[in-house]
Amino acid sequence: MDPMAGNVIMILCLVAGAALVILEAFIPGFGVAGAAGIILEITGVVFAWLHHGTAFAVGMTVLVLAIIAAAVWMSYRSAMKGRISKSPLILREQETTEETQDASRWKGCQGVAASALRPGGFVEIDGQRLNAASEGEWIAKGIRIVVTGFENGHVLVRPVND
Repeated sequence: MDPMAGNVIMILCLVAGAALVILEAFIPGFGVAGAAGIILEITGVVFAWLHHGTAFAVGMTVLVLAIIAAAVWMSYRSAMKGRISKSPLILREQETTEETQDASRWKGCQGVAASALRPGGFVEIDGQRLNAASEGEWIAKGIRIVVTGFENGHVLVRPVND
């Protein structure tokens, strides 16, 4: 293979792989983007080793690991302080108030599903937003609910049968 073509493939693999790994850091779970990014990064390092030797490949590996560490750090920081931290997907400590610890207070109370419960989500009872879980069924946002119990830091609810 032409050395210039090997360099172009190496650079494309490393850049595309880094972009996919960074993209994966902002997508919940581990999926195709992360796996493809890692495969491209490994391919780029192999091309670096074949065309430039071991020392260059080790340097590229360190660079790749630094990029991945930076992506994980940015994702973590965003989840704690940035835009992602304001997402309803992130459960916050203040959402689980001391009132939710007292199951007897909420048992039998009625409210409204503040988010879809699939089975977990939030309900609003007497102006309080609480972590909740349905008793197994999907409950749409806005449906009236009744509290039936308490488990693992959240109230258990079911739809009100009018």
